[in-house]
Amino acid sequence: MEIKRAATNVRAVVVLGAFILLFILLLGRFTYIQVTQEVKGQELASMGEDRWSKEQVIEGKRGTIYDKRGSALAEELNSYSVFAILSTDYPNHVSDPKETAEKLAPFISMEASALERLLSSEGRFQVELGAGARNLTHSEMQEIKALDLDGIMFNEEPRRYYPKQTYASHVLGYTESDMSTARMGLERSLDDYLRAEDGLVQYQSDRKGVPLPNAERHVKPPKNGNDVYLTLDSNIQTALEQVMTQVDEEYEPEKMVAIVADPKTGEILAMSNRPSFNPNRYNEISNYMNYAVSNHYEPGSTMKVFTLAAAIEEGVYNGDQTFMSGQLNVGPNTVSDHNRGRGWGEITYNEGMLRSSNVAFTKIALDLLGPEKLYEYLDRFGFDEPTGIDLPNEATSLIANQSRYDAAATAFGQGTAVTPIQQIQAATAIANGGEMMKPYVVDRIVDSETQEVIEQKKPEVVGNPISKETSEQMLDILGEVVTSSSGTGRPYNIEGFDVAGKTGTAQIPNPNARGYIRGHGENIFSFLGMAPKDDPKLIVYVAVERPNLQSFESGSEPSAKIFNTIMKQSLQYLNITPTLEEINEEAEEGYVTRDYKGEKVESLTSELEEEGFEVVVLGNGSKVLEHSPEGGNALLEGEKVFLLTDNDSFSMPDVSGWSNRDLLKFANVAGVTPTIFGNGFAVTQNIEAGTDISPGENIVFELASLEEINEMEDSLDEEDEDVDSDQEEEEQQAGE
Repeated sequence: MEIKRAATNVRAVVVLGAFILLFILLLGRFTYIQVTQEVKGQELASMGEDRWSKEQVIEGKRGTIYDKRGSALAEELNSYSVFAILSTDYPNHVSDPKETAEKLAPFISMEASALERLLSSEGRFQVELGAGARNLTHSEMQEIKALDLDGIMFNEEPRRYYPKQTYASHVLGYTESDMSTARMGLERSLDDYLRAEDGLVQYQSDRKGVPLPNAERHVKPPKNGNDVYLTLDSNIQTALEQVMTQVDEEYEPEKMVAIVADPKTGEILAMSNRPSFNPNRYNEISNYMNYAVSNHYEPGSTMKVFTLAAAIEEGVYNGDQTFMSGQLNVGPNTVSDHNRGRGWGEITYNEGMLRSSNVAFTKIALDLLGPEKLYEYLDRFGFDEPTGIDLPNEATSLIANQSRYDAAATAFGQGTAVTPIQQIQAATAIANGGEMMKPYVVDRIVDSETQEVIEQKKPEVVGNPISKETSEQMLDILGEVVTSSSGTGRPYNIEGFDVAGKTGTAQIPNPNARGYIRGHGENIFSFLGMAPKDDPKLIVYVAVERPNLQSFESGSEPSAKIFNTIMKQSLQYLNITPTLEEINEEAEEGYVTRDYKGEKVESLTSELEEEGFEVVVLGNGSKVLEHSPEGGNALLEGEKVFLLTDNDSFSMPDVSGWSNRDLLKFANVAGVTPTIFGNGFAVTQNIEAGTDISPGENIVFELASLEEINEMEDSLDEEDEDVDSDQEEEEQQAGE
């Protein structure tokens, strides 16, 4: 018993010792922690802070890109995506996959059967509903929400949106929809300005994440991106996009490019390419290149403008001097005129310019100027280096300068490759009294929060390659190219406006063999034009590569359709029109308008109709709010006078048979933006007569000549006669 008791005492002592040792260790550890305030090298305070502190990101907003007038071209909007809750453990879940699919499918571009299979997935808490269910607008989300479908939920997230779709897409570029990466155009090159910096809010919370009362909050506010204002004018750009699309659909060319610029400042007012793309659907892009700045090619005869200007400036050009056209040998090479080398016999150099003779410009380059002077002027016109336009990926030129033949070919636009934007820059010297202006597309960059201007672009003179006198002489010669019966620019003659310009038909190198591609339409057809001739306000360059032409169609038809449409509409939009002056000259001492504002519509209408004018009243008000023509203008008998009344709304009139002048007067008084295709008299309008319209709307009109209208009417009459004949035959058969 004593032995057993002794053993028990020993065990008790051991256990007690172990407990005492453990207590000492724990006490020591507690003391150490209390003194050092650290656990495993981490401070207790920071560990507690980490456990109870929460952070929440405050997203900044990417800067907006605006046009010249302040209309948004690229902006950040909230978008919505749709998803479906499938788990029956969740109160609001999809209860009827078949019915839900049938109702929802049309709104997310998915087949109902495929959506039903997705909504019937087993073992999943929720499912995404495909590409068509993402990036929805607020109105699209509201339409789906109105279906009141069980289990259909929405996520809200910011995205980059381009409200004008294909508008100047290669200029703007795009960012991915979540704005994580800028990929092209100004979006990429100005990303440092446009990108936002996210903010942060820090706070303390309980275990469930609920903020503690009276706890201190640390807020780092977000920094929104800066806004960018461009020189693009949406009225001109929109009209350009429309006519480019029209020509693209009609002629299906390989490529197209068009640029509209202000020669006085260098501002780019419009720029477009085909193929184009919609930045909202960047996964569908087939062409990533902005041909206006990133593509160099042989310009063809538009280059003759600058060769001739150099010869005039050097005082070596005599337009009345003659030469033998047709063909000319330069070493082992032969230069031929474009009519298969037949030429036009012995003609003057002026006529050689009108007919775009390659032989004439070979002799100008080699015999009059000399190769060294030619290349000196190419440098002075800026063809030796990029323009420095504020668009990414500008290409440089490739100037052929190894032989006398290189100089000859360069003088008439072959062998040397330049970019469209280089031609625009060089042409500003012709249109602007000898001063060459640097092209630019970004007007200013503005702090989106304070509206402080961070960077402001100003017109920049980058050279004076020619004198004012040479500029004026060149405009006169280029005007004859368009108006003369022997001029190659006759298709670009716009009724009512004096146009100066030069055509170009560039050959395309054969990628599979030496030489050039041959065949009807297998060229780049271009035109470099400016108007009005005496004091150009606009320069337009158009190039169409390999259009699908009928055997009877000339290469100038697609490029002329673009140039004539955009030049005419742009001049009219800028109120550069000779019509009122012509009216006053023709009317002489006829009826002259006064200021009709505030007068009673009824009595004024009677007065004007008695004078022999046609009155078009817009609205049902009793007094005149605006009118066109304005006061002090002479009217011709039968002319239309437009009166806008003082009520809030008016409807679209039937414009059938209205002249171009009538449409412009209507647009002016109604405050709408006209887009006019063709010449002559109105035959179609995109807004039906009687439809309510409001200021700012874009209305498209199509005009046709009297001859075309008569042909259409004859065709309709023939169809009516065929119908009548068929009806008579049917009635006769029925009678028999």
